[in-house]
Amino acid sequence: MTVELDGAGVTIAQVVAVARHDERIQLSETAVERMAVSRDIVERLAEGDPAYGVSTGFGALANTAIPPERRADLQRALIRSHAAGMGPTVEAEVVRAMMFLRARTLAFGASGTRPVVAQTLVDLINAGIVPLVPEHGSLGASGDLAPLAHAALVLMGEGNVLVSEGVIGAATALQHAGIEPLELAEKEGLALTNGTDGILAMLCLAVHDASYLLTVADIVSGCSVEALLATDRAFAADILALRPHPGQQASASNLRAILSGSPIVASHLSDDDRVQDAYSVRCTPQVHGAARDTLEFVAEVARSELASAIDNPMVLPDGRIESCGNFHGAPVAMAADYLAIALAETGAIAERRLDRLLDPARSHGLPPFLADDPGVDSGLMIGQYTAAAMCAENRRLASPASVDSLPTSAMQEDHVSMGWGAARKLRRVLENLRRILAIEWVAAARAIELRAPLQPADGTTAALQLLRSEVAGPGADRWLSPELLAADQLLADESLVSAVESVTGPLA
Repeated sequence: MTVELDGAGVTIAQVVAVARHDERIQLSETAVERMAVSRDIVERLAEGDPAYGVSTGFGALANTAIPPERRADLQRALIRSHAAGMGPTVEAEVVRAMMFLRARTLAFGASGTRPVVAQTLVDLINAGIVPLVPEHGSLGASGDLAPLAHAALVLMGEGNVLVSEGVIGAATALQHAGIEPLELAEKEGLALTNGTDGILAMLCLAVHDASYLLTVADIVSGCSVEALLATDRAFAADILALRPHPGQQASASNLRAILSGSPIVASHLSDDDRVQDAYSVRCTPQVHGAARDTLEFVAEVARSELASAIDNPMVLPDGRIESCGNFHGAPVAMAADYLAIALAETGAIAERRLDRLLDPARSHGLPPFLADDPGVDSGLMIGQYTAAAMCAENRRLASPASVDSLPTSAMQEDHVSMGWGAARKLRRVLENLRRILAIEWVAAARAIELRAPLQPADGTTAALQLLRSEVAGPGADRWLSPELLAADQLLADESLVSAVESVTGPLA
C-alpha cells in the first residue's frame, strides 16, 4: 500500500512502515497545489521588503540583505555549511523517517518551496537512497539543522549515500535512479533544514517499540510469577479497580490473561506461609502501568507533532511570511526524556525479578543461579550481571537532556531543546530494555521447567515454546551469550506477543 502524503494525517504506523518496511510514498494533488500557491507568495515577496531566509542571511546574520543574483548561492551555501555533522552514521530507518517527515511538512504548503523539492525527497525514499547522516550536530533548534542538511545535500547531488550495493556518491546514486539534482531557490534550503523531523522520527519509532516492549514486559513478568511460585491475587480486577490508572488496568489485565488457568499458581493457593510477594512481583502492574500511561502521553505528543507544520519562517495563505518558533524541539525533547525515565524503570523492576529468580534464599526452592550442578556450574549468574549493567546504563540515560540548553549562533539562538540527544539516548534505553527482558525471559523459562511436574499456564507455555525454538532448556553450563542474543532477536522480531496472543486472545 502506498502512503499518500498530504501534509496532515500522517500516522505513527505510517512512519514505521516507511522507515522499516520500504513503504512507497506519493504526494497528493492537493499538497502539490498548496505548495505551488505558497511558492508564488515567496516569489512575489522576494522582490519586495527583506524577508528572513528569502532575501536575508540566517541566524545571527538575519539582518544581512542578500541581492537577488546571490540568493541561489545563499541556499546552496546554507546546505553545505550546515552539513557539519560528525560521528557514527545514523541508522537508515531514522534517516528514511526523517526525510519522510520533512516532505510531510513541505506538503502542508506553509514553507514556500516548489513542489519538486518535496517530490525529490519522496523519490529518494522510493528509490532506496539513504543519505549518510552523522550522529552529532543537532541541538533540536532551529530544528535538526546538521542532520537535515546532510540529507538536503543529497538533493543537490552532493555527499554520500547508502544504497543496496553499499556506500556511493550522491551524484552517482541520483543518476542511476534517474533523479535530477536540485538547484535550490529562495527559502528552500532553509525549509529543508528548519524542522524537528529527526527527533520526531526517532520518537515515532520509539513509541512503536515501547508499545510492543511493554506488552512483552507483562508476558515475561508473568513467566517470572509462575517461576517464583508467586500469587496472581494482587492482579485481581476488583483490587486494581480501586486505583483506576488506565495503564495499570491494562497491565494487570494482561497478567490475568497470561496466567489464566495456571497449574503452577494453583499449586500453592493453600498451605503457603507467605503473606505477600515482593514488590518487584506484586507491584508489576503499577510500574508497568505507569510506563504505559507515560507512553500514551508521549504518543499524543507525537500525534500532535505529526499534525503540525514545522518551519521558520512560515508562509501564510494571506501572503505573509512570518518568523516564528515552530522549529523548537521542546515538546518532543521533553516527551523523549519522559519516556526514557519510564522505560528505565521498566527495566529496573525486570532486573529485580531476574535477581530473585537466581537467589536460592528468595526463589523458593530453585537451585542457585538455576545451575545444573551448582558449584561446578554457574548457571545464569553472569546473565544477571549483564542485565544489571544495562539497568545501570539506563539510569544514567534517564537523566534528561532537555534541561541542558547551550546557546548558539552568537546568542541569537540562545535556548535550544537538546531534543536530538534526548531521542538518541531513548533509542539506547529501548535496546537495553529489550535485552534485559530477554535475559529475564531465559531465566524465567528455565525456572518454570525446573518446577516440573508442575505445568505452566497456556499463555506462558506459548512463550516458553517460542523461546525453545531457538534456546535450549536447563542443562550443564554452555556458552551463554549466543542464547541471550537468540532470545533478544526473538523479541526484536516482534514474535513473542503474537505467539502468546494465539492462546490468550488480544493483549493490551
